[in-house]
Amino acid sequence: MEFQLITVSIADYKVSHSPDILRTILGSCVGICLYDLENKVGGLAHIMLPENNDKSTNPKKYADSAIALMIDEMVQNGANPELLVAKIIGGASMFKMPENSFIGSIGINNVQKVREVLDKYHINIIAEDVLGDYGRTVDFFLESGKLKIKSLGREDKEM
Repeated sequence: MEFQLITVSIADYKVSHSPDILRTILGSCVGICLYDLENKVGGLAHIMLPENNDKSTNPKKYADSAIALMIDEMVQNGANPELLVAKIIGGASMFKMPENSFIGSIGINNVQKVREVLDKYHINIIAEDVLGDYGRTVDFFLESGKLKIKSLGREDKEM
């Protein structure tokens, strides 16, 4: 079966079906992979910031608005919202800054907000690879729901 490799840019999300592969590259941003195994529909959001306080900007940039939009699109593509599970990746501290500075805490704030939003939607996080001080390239295989995570100078991970 022919698959598409779909790249998800920063402040965006994509939704597709098996056998496609969704790919993104993360630093302090967080990748949220939502998956319905039964219907083989998945979505990957690449969020930059926790909350959308300025409704005139791109809602795909923020955890609180991007996840809601992605769930809606997944349902339109045949996903059952009651079957969705999540895997989250990223949220690294990419720059040597004090943790209490805005830039130094973006990653941890993103991860925290993603957890809150997923909890609000009653979506279980079944795997995560978050925080640290390194970037990640993520491939999300919609045939199986598996993720492959590559980081420079580190062992590849699968989850």
